[in-house]
Formats: sequence, structure tokens, C-alpha cells
Amino acid sequence: MSTVTSKKTEVIDGVEYQVIVQDVTSDSHPAYTGEKRFVDSAGRVEKFNNKFRRTRK
Repeated sequence: MSTVTSKKTEVIDGVEYQVIVQDVTSDSHPAYTGEKRFVDSAGRVEKFNNKFRRTRK
């Protein structure tokens, strides 16, 4: 049994279940749905390099 509790319930086939609302599920997450999202990888690389750049003296 899950440790998550909820006051919201729903009856399915005569059995009462607690309803837990989730923001991300396997039905909506891009990794599961196959949806492609554009990521600005060049901007991330530049940001990383700027953050960890060694300064030469």
C-alpha cells in the first residue's frame, strides 16, 4: 500500500479508492510519449563553460 494519502476518493465497481493527482505521468511525459522538444544545447554548453572557465594568470 502507498504511503500517500488523499481526501479525494472515487468508487469504481463498488470499491472506494483514494485519488492521487500527479503532475507528470507516463501518459504526459515526453520520454514516454515520444514527443520531441527542442533544447538549446549551445546555450547550455556556453553557460557551463562560462561557469567553470579557468582563468589564466
